[in-house]
Amino acid sequence: MTPPRPPRARLRAATTLLTALAALSAAALTAAASPAAADGAKDVSYRGYHVRVPSSWPVIDLAAAPETCVHFDRHAVYLGHPTDAGQATCPPGLVGRTEALVIESLDAKGLKSLDSSTRIAPKGAAKAAATDSRGASTGRIRQAVPAAGVLVTASVGGDEPAVQNILDSAGLDADAKAVPLSGTSAGHDPSASVTAASAVAPQPGTYTGLGFDPCAAPSNAQMSAWSASPFRAIGVYISGISAACDQPNLTAPWIQTQTSAGWHIIPIHVGLQAPCNTYTHKVSYTLSTAASQGRAAAQESVAAAAALGMPQGSVLYNDMEAYDQNNAACSNAVLTYISAWTEELHADGYLSGEYSSAASGMADLAAEYTTGTYTMPDHIWFARWNSQADTDAKPYVPDGYWADHQRIHQLTGDTDETWGGVTINIDRDYLDVGLGPFAGSCSAGLDFSLYGSISAGSSGGLVSAAQCLLTRQGHYSGTVDGAFGSGTTAAVQSYQTATALPVTGTVDSHTWTALLAAGTKPTLQSGATGADVQRLQRALIAARGQTLTIDGDFGPATTTAVKAYQTAQGLTSDGIVGNATWTALQAGK
Repeated sequence: MTPPRPPRARLRAATTLLTALAALSAAALTAAASPAAADGAKDVSYRGYHVRVPSSWPVIDLAAAPETCVHFDRHAVYLGHPTDAGQATCPPGLVGRTEALVIESLDAKGLKSLDSSTRIAPKGAAKAAATDSRGASTGRIRQAVPAAGVLVTASVGGDEPAVQNILDSAGLDADAKAVPLSGTSAGHDPSASVTAASAVAPQPGTYTGLGFDPCAAPSNAQMSAWSASPFRAIGVYISGISAACDQPNLTAPWIQTQTSAGWHIIPIHVGLQAPCNTYTHKVSYTLSTAASQGRAAAQESVAAAAALGMPQGSVLYNDMEAYDQNNAACSNAVLTYISAWTEELHADGYLSGEYSSAASGMADLAAEYTTGTYTMPDHIWFARWNSQADTDAKPYVPDGYWADHQRIHQLTGDTDETWGGVTINIDRDYLDVGLGPFAGSCSAGLDFSLYGSISAGSSGGLVSAAQCLLTRQGHYSGTVDGAFGSGTTAAVQSYQTATALPVTGTVDSHTWTALLAAGTKPTLQSGATGADVQRLQRALIAARGQTLTIDGDFGPATTTAVKAYQTAQGLTSDGIVGNATWTALQAGK
């Protein structure tokens, strides 16, 4: 019998918030919220800055309730700085984001939160220009209001216009006291102090042992206290529309400090979730859209990793919570999203990791490991709460898959642990990770006017391209050196066996076609552009030996080539590349 998938805990945060609300009193509340007006909104004031929010939103004074976890999966207004003690109570399983506000002082601590996406309100004004939407796609709009000395962070859920309306309602009163930005201006990131000389190594690097993932990155002092623990790796949520917790400590200097202290960082993107789930932000059932979403998620995560000083070669882990694996359409959408996420990360020089439950996401990935239909992530991180400090994922994932230091096991969740006198709510992990070589490290050129047959003894660019493609499909772990030796022959034979091609050890037109077409199956037609069109063009050249420019532009020449291929395969010759055409190409036909 299949064991139940581990739930992601939510109750602790709700209890913490309710306790904090109960502790508030009129005397303790430093910001006044007026009674509900006829429009269903109320006025909230902090340091002379006023904003109107829905009357149902609780207003939480963090100075009066410092143990409060600031999280964005419920409507609320938080006043003041989130505290390290409060964020340590946040359950790591919180996922989801809706509309909420944090209004805090623009003091030394507040200034550390400014980054290149921060909007700056003009002198004497309460509102920043709304035309600059940087940060909105990541689920956040942040603006500094020097005229009142406040920093406003707005969580964006599914209703960005509503959030913008709240920010546009802002005003100032006589209590507003202006503060300088100490040389900071819009577009400058005062936290980006990691220089080339102090840049961190690719993360999480090479490590075998225990790790943990909290909802919010602990402070430097808390991390120092936890040096007494058996953990030496920490998961941090760096990006994603579904990231629920505020991250006041997560900056480039924090990453530098922790890696210098010997910690390994597990960068996590928690974005769109499975379409058969109940979360607000979901992957589309339309596969072409799912692929676009996966690429966009990777671009967002790469930007966040780079801003934090984590270089190319780092593994970025996409968080896909448990879903109904018996829903085939849902699984196909998830796999398409992950495949596109992986391909985009590889194009940007990063490695791909995937977090999910052993019984859903991992089982789906393992079922496709050798088919070539999807581009597999380089690392897996599976939730299986059995308290065993190992990387055993059977029966969901065979031992031979992701076997070269490419696994993390989340073995328990939502537990308080205390080290060095500091208590943090965590999920506990066991890591066996290394630097590769994995698919993302392969960057050989793939564009040729003709893909001729190559075999043992061949050398040159075509061999490097084949080695790279075989690496991406998990069949080759040697050096991409352009020399077709016994290792390459064995990899070709392994791939041919997995894709039901004649096992010859020679990369002929059929093997080239399958290798070049491998990946997602988005619907493409005239007018389409991008990496998927390039992949299609390469596969068409290999399949038919046609003269075709690999430019990523689905123009008349590509349309003609598609129709010719479809006719040769007995498919509907409409020039539209859908599932049937991709399936034929990926079978090497």
